[in-house]
Amino acid sequence: MTRFGFTPRGVLALVQAGGAGNRMDVLTRERAKPALPVAGIYQLIDFSLSNLAHSGISEVWLSVQYHGTSLEDQVANGRPWDLDRTTGGLRLLMPEEGTGGADEEGFARGNADELYRIRDQIEQSGASVVLVMSADHVYRFDFRDLVEAHLDGDHECTVVTTEVDVDDASDHAVITVEGDRVVRVDYKPDDARHGTIAAEIIAYRSDVLLEVLQELHRELGPDAPVGDSGLGDFGEHLLPHFVARGRTGALALGGYWRDLGQPHNYLRAHRELLRDDVGVLDVPGWPILTRRASRAPARVLDGGEVVDGLLSPGCVVSGRVERSVLGPGVRVEAGARVRDAVIFDDVTVEAGATVSRAIVDKRCRVGRGARVGSDDADLDDSDDIALVGNDAVIAPGAVVPPGARLEPGGTAD
Repeated sequence: MTRFGFTPRGVLALVQAGGAGNRMDVLTRERAKPALPVAGIYQLIDFSLSNLAHSGISEVWLSVQYHGTSLEDQVANGRPWDLDRTTGGLRLLMPEEGTGGADEEGFARGNADELYRIRDQIEQSGASVVLVMSADHVYRFDFRDLVEAHLDGDHECTVVTTEVDVDDASDHAVITVEGDRVVRVDYKPDDARHGTIAAEIIAYRSDVLLEVLQELHRELGPDAPVGDSGLGDFGEHLLPHFVARGRTGALALGGYWRDLGQPHNYLRAHRELLRDDVGVLDVPGWPILTRRASRAPARVLDGGEVVDGLLSPGCVVSGRVERSVLGPGVRVEAGARVRDAVIFDDVTVEAGATVSRAIVDKRCRVGRGARVGSDDADLDDSDDIALVGNDAVIAPGAVVPPGARLEPGGTAD
């Protein structure tokens, strides 16, 4: 049962919408990374906001660093999550100029640096617990479990952990846990010792957080460039400092969790979502809430084939779709083939064209007989996956090779 209306007292949630999303390249040229579509009908931001809403957390700040309007339109002032309120609800935090010192305004230089920049606002909120999370992940989580573990354990900081393959752990903060305490943090190590990582969901005691932010700035700020507090990302200084204080707890997430911040991980997660709902998409009483315009039902016409596919409303398939996700309004014409790909809204794949092991942004046109990507591309290598920016045109017979990056509005002849 959805649990709107229950509000843990004194809890503030800060959803960090991230930086420029450079690793997604042309797909984030004109949108914030959390506005990327997931499973055709959702956006990345929907998962953290839905989890917070179902957990009864109603004081939610969404920090937007880049392309804020792409998220502002999507979150619709919090309406899909019952967060459009006179008191509390959803608040968007944008970079500001002329409000303080050089290291307190403008774009943040990391997610911990951002916390330092908004420290006064956190203090003024009166919250006793601050939940900080990234908006880049797909997962299901009841934040009340974290608040309870944090308070019951009398922790200054509590880190939610998850398990990944050891080969992937080096992209994250690797966490060593003894009992219910974090005893070591290795931030993006060259050789990870194990696959336990921070899921980038952390609860802080607000008074201690503010104290530590000031301590770190006094230590790091003098040697930092102008306009930079020196705190960087949470795993560089902030979390290790908390761990060294000896009162940092750990709570295992337990279920599905994926970081979609790189092209190969984005495709991998969608291949997993093709098979089932991974305990996230179709949980009774815990739906993923989103803002989407209504469209007609999807159609598979005579001669069309779909094998392991997710078709969004408005799709029309006359060709062959294999192991792929089609966003709303996608058209795959007769004789065209889409394989191991994710296609965003209102893309047309014309007759005889092929799209394979690629991600194609919205409103693109793949001309007759054109080829995007290749069946031979390595699905585990982001550099081998073709990316096509929004509103691009691939001319009839043109080839976009594996690993190519076609800019938004660009043309491939």
